Amino acid sequence: MSFTESNLSPGGFGPGDTEWIHLIIGEWQIIADIAQSDLVVWFPTDYVVADGSGPDSVSGPSASSGFSAIAHVRPSNVHTLFHHDIVDHTMDDNICDEARKSWHTQKIVHHVMEAGPSMRPGVKVTFVPIVRNSRTIALLSMHTIPTVVRASSQAEEIYNWVTENMLEMIHLGIWPDPLAQENNTRGNPRAIDGIIVINPQGQVVLASPNANSMYARLGLGDHLENLNLADVTRDMLPSGEEADETLQLVLAGRADIRTELTIGRTRVTMRSIPLVHSTTFRVERRGALILCRDVTELRRRELELMTKDATIREIHHRVKNNLQTVSALLRLQSRRMTTPEAKQGLEQAMRRVATIATVHEALSQGLTQSVDFDELIERQFHIAAELASPGQTVDTELLGHFGLLPSQFATPLALVINEVVANAVEHGLNGETGRVTLEGRRNINEQGDNTLTVIITDNGRGMGNDPIEESGADAYRPTAEHEGLGMQIVRTLVASELNGSIRWEANEPSGTRVIINAVLS
Repeated sequence: MSFTESNLSPGGFGPGDTEWIHLIIGEWQIIADIAQSDLVVWFPTDYVVADGSGPDSVSGPSASSGFSAIAHVRPSNVHTLFHHDIVDHTMDDNICDEARKSWHTQKIVHHVMEAGPSMRPGVKVTFVPIVRNSRTIALLSMHTIPTVVRASSQAEEIYNWVTENMLEMIHLGIWPDPLAQENNTRGNPRAIDGIIVINPQGQVVLASPNANSMYARLGLGDHLENLNLADVTRDMLPSGEEADETLQLVLAGRADIRTELTIGRTRVTMRSIPLVHSTTFRVERRGALILCRDVTELRRRELELMTKDATIREIHHRVKNNLQTVSALLRLQSRRMTTPEAKQGLEQAMRRVATIATVHEALSQGLTQSVDFDELIERQFHIAAELASPGQTVDTELLGHFGLLPSQFATPLALVINEVVANAVEHGLNGETGRVTLEGRRNINEQGDNTLTVIITDNGRGMGNDPIEESGADAYRPTAEHEGLGMQIVRTLVASELNGSIRWEANEPSGTRVIINAVLS
């Protein structure tokens, strides 16, 4: 659970201070799982800002201040100590003295709990002051329930040693590393997936059962303990294949980075966290924690999805090509027609097929079954106006925002807009110079549905003062004498595919205004 910057506002801390706590919270699940403990970040309820009156005047909690929890993480491999959310709750009074001591001395403090309102007796609490620029900005506490030894005593000691090292690095401000390699791909390793601990020479001192199982699947016939991790991994690589630089750094525990190891059909993601101790004079390497995770099945599913996506895109591409071929055949056939009616009918059919092809072209270029309708309709809108009356001067203007639309919605909408724009040019402007405007508006109705309103206007001769509105079953009426096939297509698509309504009304000061209301979800 995270916190907001307002949690630290009483201390007058800056963006860098809050960002540092965000970094810790982004990584502290690792410590919670290794230590099998709850972690909490606290801030004083009564923070006193120093007035600078003397050298001993220091900002921090008052002598009677309590502490309020501002963030909390539970271990994912054992039961939590806090079954209810404790964020915004205050610390038990019987440990506040130890918390204030840790805050002011800027030292890690260990304490064993007595009975308290929210704590069972015997719980070990470790307070770690989070220090930045020589001042404490928050307090981290680790709450461990005393249990029987979970594995061998040596393994238990190593887990405790790793935990203490990581808490010390947080206290010294040397971990998390803000410059660590960013990698947001799925499958990043976690402590519960597999743990390997190496010494400064790269020798494995502890490998969890999951880690040993991963290396067995990679082809290792022995346990990892007491082996040099870099050497044994390099020997397992296929003949002639060199380990890349990133893998070498991870296996040696030299930097906080991630990499992926592939041997045969097994794929493992790995992340190294150097364990270091910083003093005034030098930085001492103590070894490294290496997290590993078998992502073989995850990558296989990702590959299947990528293959399916590529197949779908290829289908859309081929459909687009076929529709363009049909459009070209209709164009050739229209040139052979001698009667104006037949020629016009084929040209209209050609335009409709080309509109559908444009949608499939957009779908063939994306990874989703959604279309950026603003990009698609901008080109299609101008083409529809030009093809409706070649040689006629028509200005077009696109307003508003359509956004991403699902493919099953984009195709009928593009056809409807194409027909309405063509009708506005052919019959509204009727050979005269004029303007056609297309506007899209996204909204949410009272029922919480996403809606789209499309408004098409022209400044032509108009349709009279009586508005016409049709939706639902009314749209399936027989074609009137003054209507063509295009308007029948519009009415049918709006009612059946767009689940909406269409309205024709007079536009001020002249022309016609067509309003299409559609429900997207």
